[in-house]
Amino acid sequence: MTARAHAIILAAGLGSRLRPLTDTTPKPLVEVAGYPLIAYGLGLLRAHGIEDVVINVHHLADRVQSALGDGSRYGVRIRYSVEDELLDSGGGIRQAATVFEAPIDRPLVVLNSDVISEVPLPDVLAFHEARDALATFVLRDDPQKDQYGVFGIDDGGRIRRFLGRGAPPGLPEYMFASVQILSPRIVDEMPDGAFSSMHGLYPKLFEAGAALCGYRYDGRWHTADTIDDLVVTERALVRDGLPSYMDALART
Repeated sequence: MTARAHAIILAAGLGSRLRPLTDTTPKPLVEVAGYPLIAYGLGLLRAHGIEDVVINVHHLADRVQSALGDGSRYGVRIRYSVEDELLDSGGGIRQAATVFEAPIDRPLVVLNSDVISEVPLPDVLAFHEARDALATFVLRDDPQKDQYGVFGIDDGGRIRRFLGRGAPPGLPEYMFASVQILSPRIVDEMPDGAFSSMHGLYPKLFEAGAALCGYRYDGRWHTADTIDDLVVTERALVRDGLPSYMDALART
């Protein structure tokens, strides 16, 4: 268990690739195996003692806030970062970070609301802190990794090839698993307004020599970004059972 981190769940997107479901239901509340998608992220955080959570919202924001409330039914404390206009991933993280009491003195665990995993967050935090990383990305081997962009890491976990930049091909390469740990000091590097973290800020930091690291994860991982993903994920959870942390969540 760890309480040495804050958490941000990115949940503001339009969910365009899940239409028509998301025309009336915000993506974080789309159900998979009997639970809204975002419940899996909340369950993962709770299981590891990370209970201070900020969720950014935009599309059908009132529905998300009404359904999740203050988080007590999920065993966490939820606050909201409401985006009147979409701020993209980087701007969303920056604004969400301002909801925590200043100065931020803990790493930020950032999850996407459409991913279900059993990432061992305490291990990733220890890995991140041991390397004094500015950012640590959970990476996984995936047959579709070339479609999403790959990251090459050395034996120590330092990212040496970032989305085609840096070291020549040849390093072990993995796909970003939509879980990241950010040092609080990275917030000072973030510009105002809307921007992409993965395609705007992080490449600049990488080229400037910042310590960006990759933690390899080989466990269960599902996404629900498209209708096809949703069907595959539902079938997998019915076949293999829910992540163990959902048992505790169901009892709250």
